[in-house]
Amino acid sequence: MWAVVLALIPTTLAGLYFYGIRAALVTLVAVAAAVAAEHFIVRYMLKRETSTVTDGSAVVTGMLLAFNVPASLPLWQIILGALVAIGVGKMAFGGIGNNPFNPALVGRAFMLISFPADMTTWPVPGAARMSLDLSAVTGATPLGIVKDVGSVGLSALDLPSYLDLFLGRIGGCVGEASALAVILGGLFLVWRGYVPLPVPLAFLGSIALVTGIAWVVDPGVYIDPLYHILAGGAMLGAWFMVTDMTTTPMSLKGRVVFAASAGVITALIRLFGGFPEGVSYSILIMNALVPVIDRHMKPRKFGYGKQAGAAASAGGAR
Repeated sequence: MWAVVLALIPTTLAGLYFYGIRAALVTLVAVAAAVAAEHFIVRYMLKRETSTVTDGSAVVTGMLLAFNVPASLPLWQIILGALVAIGVGKMAFGGIGNNPFNPALVGRAFMLISFPADMTTWPVPGAARMSLDLSAVTGATPLGIVKDVGSVGLSALDLPSYLDLFLGRIGGCVGEASALAVILGGLFLVWRGYVPLPVPLAFLGSIALVTGIAWVVDPGVYIDPLYHILAGGAMLGAWFMVTDMTTTPMSLKGRVVFAASAGVITALIRLFGGFPEGVSYSILIMNALVPVIDRHMKPRKFGYGKQAGAAASAGGAR
């Protein structure tokens, strides 16, 4: 898990650069709350002799949770979110390796339901880097602008450029500040062998396919697929969430199906749902379907294929 922490450093620095010290503070508080919650539960509720915080998974959960909220979020809310992420999303199922749902997304879902106004208030990047109060300078996310296109058409909207989406300078969650920073971290995990490349590509590819069809049908209403890939939480979801080994299928084929299906759901929510973003919902939905995918795509043990089964039946007949 510490390799994932290293991979998240570029995104951390991008959030710090674009959203200032408030982004760093939100991240630190989320990590501290997640680590403290796991340590307390393990040592004083489960009565285990050794704490599990040294494996780094609580740090990853705290960082990913912080990257899924705006930098302007009140700190007490991110603390509650971290407690729910660890307590409900992870430790209630027995800890790492046993939780069916991504803990960071469980915490985000809780906060989005509990604090919808604060969770959808986006600070303008670069507006007040040294300020601890970003609530005075807010704006909309690119996907939020696209979602409210109405009858005016996309051509009438003042949308951030592709370069802004790729490098940063857009409103959104801390982890949406720069697609480039997320990609660098993801490629690091691929290089180290922690992430199979087909998985994030399946997620991004399915988003591109579905949104591309909509764009071809009505380009005046639906934005092109490249914009969908670079905007919002698509990159963070592709490289750091659909690649989570604990909450995804066991086989590579199953993980690709998982990622592609999550991408389709993400695109459908963005295009036709009530929210401009659908990454977290799609992954949580697919988390619930992992047992079904594993049942049909779990690798057979050596010697237990169809031919082996037939041979065994023939031997039994003798």
